[in-house]
Amino acid sequence: MAAFRRAQDVLIGMLRLLGFLRAGCLAILVLPAVGQSTATPHRQAPSLATLDQFIPAQMQKWKVPGLAIAVVQHQQVIYSHGFGLRDVRRNVPVTTKTLFAIGSITKSFTSVSIGILNDEGKLDWDKPVRQYIPEFQMYDPVASERMTPHDLISHRTGFASHDLVWYSSDFSREDLVRRLRFLQSNRDFRSGYNYNNMLVMTAGYLVGKISGPGWEDFVKQYIYRPLQMTSSNFSVLDSQKTADFAHPYRKDEHTETVNEMPFYDIHKVGPAGSINSNVEEMARYAIFQLGDGKAGDQQIVSKSNLELTHTAQVPMGGQSEFKELGPRNYGMGWVVTSYRGHRMIWHNGGIDGFYALLSMLPDEDLAVVILTNLQDQPVPEVVAYNIYDHMLELDAIDWSGRFQQLESKQKAAEEEAKKTGVTNRKSGTHPSHDLNDYTGRYENDGYGALTIQSAGDHFALTLNKISAPLQHYHYDVFEVPENTSWALEKTKLRFIANMDGDIGSIGIPLEAGAPEIIFTRTEQKLPHAALLPLAGEYALGATTVSVAIREEEVQLTVPGQPAYTLVRQKDLKFAIKGLSGFSVEFRKEASGQVNELVFFQPDGTFIAKRKPAQ
Repeated sequence: MAAFRRAQDVLIGMLRLLGFLRAGCLAILVLPAVGQSTATPHRQAPSLATLDQFIPAQMQKWKVPGLAIAVVQHQQVIYSHGFGLRDVRRNVPVTTKTLFAIGSITKSFTSVSIGILNDEGKLDWDKPVRQYIPEFQMYDPVASERMTPHDLISHRTGFASHDLVWYSSDFSREDLVRRLRFLQSNRDFRSGYNYNNMLVMTAGYLVGKISGPGWEDFVKQYIYRPLQMTSSNFSVLDSQKTADFAHPYRKDEHTETVNEMPFYDIHKVGPAGSINSNVEEMARYAIFQLGDGKAGDQQIVSKSNLELTHTAQVPMGGQSEFKELGPRNYGMGWVVTSYRGHRMIWHNGGIDGFYALLSMLPDEDLAVVILTNLQDQPVPEVVAYNIYDHMLELDAIDWSGRFQQLESKQKAAEEEAKKTGVTNRKSGTHPSHDLNDYTGRYENDGYGALTIQSAGDHFALTLNKISAPLQHYHYDVFEVPENTSWALEKTKLRFIANMDGDIGSIGIPLEAGAPEIIFTRTEQKLPHAALLPLAGEYALGATTVSVAIREEEVQLTVPGQPAYTLVRQKDLKFAIKGLSGFSVEFRKEASGQVNELVFFQPDGTFIAKRKPAQ
């Protein structure tokens, strides 16, 4: 995933020193929160001719394997070049045709798609999504009724990120939209900015439902084709079928070594971040964005709708540490801000070993596209800002030096925190159960299945396709150790016992400000043959209760009451479905025959004896 970090880790994902707001997987980079800017010496800004030396120096400083860049002004490409390696192991160079993942820059393709449908009279920005997708439902009934395409694409819904629902899962796009109803928000509807990939995906799903063939086909026909983006695609699987694609890399936070990482296919959440492209084709896209929505003489989207996507919709909050960068607002697939007093519209994209930037100064008719194959680094910003300094004839700022200072300060703060040993961990505690009692399958209607496995001293979890070891933290809380699973590291799990003292669920705080995500233990059914010996009549005082097997379900009947379904917990112990705190256990005599049915209830424990078969 795109340098995925959870909310509880302060969302410093993609680039810790720059303070990413995640898209988990698809992150938007924002500069640090309020503070005093660091005084740095000015130096001569590099001319575009000297970028041939400046860029490799920055790549070496930040250990970026490969980079491709295009600079556009006045509807023309004025600089384009590939640097470094797209494949380090094979020593294959980057070209201007090398495909890179562009991550969340994809979101602007989705906002343009909605604009096109609006131009055609097929969709209204401000009519409820339910008018187009009747089955659309959020956890919040108000949001369900009132959420619009405008809301979906501008990150103002209040909906928490919930990126682990889609990352490494097998859920289809349609299924992901259906699961929205089970996922809670962490702020009120339209109360502020909350970056969210799933709702931008939903916007793309909406485009597909209205247009017919799907979001990908719509983008191909209405954006790729007129812009001659013939190499751009929607999946890293497609990129790997071509002759010129970049491999993804990640830097180890502790050793500083750069290692190749696996490709991850995220086409299911495609409208939020799955596009792969090269700088030649992204330069055409930048020209289109600066050119009033035209491709040559063809009007792809109306000027008014394109300008709407460039217009601030919701404040992102906070102020950059650097006075040269203005307050940030989110538009529709774009961040709207300023650079040294000049209006700047940009978006970055960080996803699984790639980091990209498309930044524009519309009033100067200037844009910079930079694609790299290393996450967690600021080289695209360093290069883009230096180009702006040169083109605006301003004294250059040593942005690389500034970012290095921030990185050093953060690392020093982290080391100091480790030295102090301050923690909320309670020492000398132990789990309440044997590790085997925690194992099993747990489910959440939104997130899907979570499995806990134990083998000897090895204790681990698997959430969809993400696996990670677990270590005891305190009491019944376990933690994913640092440096073991970058998608889940330092995540804590709380095992929760039911009324009988058995482990019945797991709580995980995956979203800051939202309730814990609760995974409930699922029934591990016995085969029909193993259930048959449970059937029969049992005498409970003067009352006879009966147990019947219906296919693979166990049903309990008490005179004068409806039949109850028994849900297996473990061994021959079952919960009574629909009755919290009520359970039963079948017990065997020495011969192995079931002879008792024990009822565990809030008001006591009762034993029913098996009646002889008639």
